[in-house]
Amino acid sequence: MLLLSGFAAQAAPTVTEAQARAFVARQEAAWNARDLDGYFALFTPDAVFVDQTRDVKRGGMIVYGKSTLSQARAQAGKFLAGATSAERGLVEKVEIAAGGREAVVTGAKTSTIASKGRTRKVCAQTRQTLVLTGGTLKSRGQTDTIVRCPK
Repeated sequence: MLLLSGFAAQAAPTVTEAQARAFVARQEAAWNARDLDGYFALFTPDAVFVDQTRDVKRGGMIVYGKSTLSQARAQAGKFLAGATSAERGLVEKVEIAAGGREAVVTGAKTSTIASKGRTRKVCAQTRQTLVLTGGTLKSRGQTDTIVRCPK
């Protein structure tokens, strides 16, 4: 016991709201720069990406697609080979889990997509879980729920 008394207890690192918001800003910057290596480096190897919409008539969700990290990266590469996309996001809420090692970030984003001479906007509600792994903040993936864009 005497041997331990000389050492100050070190607290494990925890996620802060400011770190979570800065992380999401880095994601957006990497995507908008078309830096797929940088963008996908922000995710854990087991990350899952889900695109879905609400089923207005029956309730529930209609899942358009569910991808692993490698699948999402390949799809993004194909998409960006034929289109440009600029995203603007808004973090609406950061919920830090007990223990501080995870945070759920919810928000909204608007993507402006130009392809084949047309420009369109796609809006989504977003949700992702951030985790501290090896002292680095990473995302376990993201769920985008397509919604009508505000006028």
